[in-house]
Amino acid sequence: MRVLTLLLALLASAKGALSPAERQRNIESFEYVWKTVRDKHWDPKLNGVDWQAVHDELRPQLEKADSMEKARSVMAEMLDRLKQSHFGIIPAEAYGQMRLGQGSQDGSTGLDVRIIAGRVLVSSVEKDSSAAAAGIRPGWEVLAIDDKELGPVLERITKFFKKSTLRVLMAYAEVVHRLRGKPGSAARLRLRNGENQTVDLSVARLQRRGVRSQLGFLPAMYVWAESRKLEGGIGYLAFNLFMDPENVMKTAADAITSCLDCKGFVIDLRGNPGGIGAMAMGLAGWFVEEKGLRLGTMYTRETSLRFVVNPRPLTYRGPLAILVDGCTGSTAEVFSGGMKDIQRARIFGSRTAGAALPSAIEKLANGDGFQYAFANYISEGGKPLEGIGVLPDVEVELTRGSLLQGRDRVLEAAVDWVKQQN
Repeated sequence: MRVLTLLLALLASAKGALSPAERQRNIESFEYVWKTVRDKHWDPKLNGVDWQAVHDELRPQLEKADSMEKARSVMAEMLDRLKQSHFGIIPAEAYGQMRLGQGSQDGSTGLDVRIIAGRVLVSSVEKDSSAAAAGIRPGWEVLAIDDKELGPVLERITKFFKKSTLRVLMAYAEVVHRLRGKPGSAARLRLRNGENQTVDLSVARLQRRGVRSQLGFLPAMYVWAESRKLEGGIGYLAFNLFMDPENVMKTAADAITSCLDCKGFVIDLRGNPGGIGAMAMGLAGWFVEEKGLRLGTMYTRETSLRFVVNPRPLTYRGPLAILVDGCTGSTAEVFSGGMKDIQRARIFGSRTAGAALPSAIEKLANGDGFQYAFANYISEGGKPLEGIGVLPDVEVELTRGSLLQGRDRVLEAAVDWVKQQN
């Protein structure tokens, strides 16, 4: 994900002057990145970019780069010319940590947040977490983490991603990264409570919720899935990643098969950045009876992959609502956008991240990682999701006031709609 590569770039430290051998490895890495995009990008015309001209313009700058930071900056600028997500350079220090899985992000405060009206607001607090024990509640504003104010961070990201659908997801990713750390460490938080009073709290980071899962060279992630029955006989399923299919799909199957006669069903994909694409087809099969329907098509330069939905022997036929927000990305967008296109679900919330491309990560000659997308996705409605996202049928935003009241306006809107269908 571009979110991951940009965030890691901010965290890596720069080395001193480069040796001749290091300069040569940077040149080799530059050429490899350029050629890989030229040869593997799904669009031979590279989105209208004169790729040879980009090479000729930036190669001299790369040769003059006297530090790893500058060399990475040149290669990152080259990739930015594509104006697409899932292209980036991962600094060697961060890439090595990704592969070693050192666990520096295995601890969680138990807080989830959203960026609302330019403020970092607590959207939920895990039960039995240190944050819950400290009395933190949804709607509280997070002002600083470990003595670092968040205002300047949000301003920088907002400025950089001013016209991008990734703005919300990038801000969220950086804040969450600051909240996490090693299990047993403490996060020093400055917050504004429901009475608009500033409070300083030290919150212990405990082992993150979920099952540890890893995909390729991406860092280990923790996957959880939960289901319950809402008031009024409505089923509810939420999970944070399209990964760990054994556990996630089992939770989904149990939730749906036990709810075949429910008045409605809600799938909550808010904050879900995606994962394994095939899981979208598997999940859709629980809600689609007609054979041959597709969630969309993924195109590489050589071939195409149709996200065909194979109906299950038993399917849920009632009203289906899907909840999304600016932190919903990739496979989660494929699923929600596809279900909207085939008119099987109604979408509630806010525009998704518009980061739908599949990608690979390789190691460069200079030790850095290189992430690149190799396919494009077109929804069944004939539109790309990249840079656009899924537009909800019913746009509903969270507010500080509603969160302080313990209300989830997005879920409420979905439940109200289900009741109207009955």
